[in-house]
Amino acid sequence: MTQPLIRPARPEDEAELALLDRLTWSTLHSVQPEPSPPYPAFFGERHPPENHLAAELDGRLVGYIRICQPIPLAVNAHVRQIQGIAVAEEARGLGVGRTLVRGAVELARGQGARRLTLRVLGHNTPARRLYEAEGFKIEGVLPEEFRIAGEYVDDVLMGRFL
Repeated sequence: MTQPLIRPARPEDEAELALLDRLTWSTLHSVQPEPSPPYPAFFGERHPPENHLAAELDGRLVGYIRICQPIPLAVNAHVRQIQGIAVAEEARGLGVGRTLVRGAVELARGQGARRLTLRVLGHNTPARRLYEAEGFKIEGVLPEEFRIAGEYVDDVLMGRFL
């Protein structure tokens, strides 16, 4: 099996990552409405290319992960947060998500972070299993924080030390 190549995202990845983001949209992981035209830019002031890692398989982009400082204050400079992850349907089950999470851990460490956090919807069992397998622990739950497709869904806060 070919291992995914994880690399920093580049500005020229914009269109391909935006399309991937739209194609992987699901109520399993998103609280936003399904994307519709006109589509917003993938990269922006809050989420520039350098806040992303891209995953390639056989020269094709098949995933990304977004890592940011959640609160832009000096007192929070030691924390990074995963604020988005997507893996193309055809690349699921090939270790792309796991490799992206491990890449995020290394990127956060390289930026001097001590902690990496994330938020995941309570009903997203596959993602929760992946994060737990990679050392993330549940640090809090906001019960029924969202109403998605007629169902109440918990917002699960997870984190790990680096």
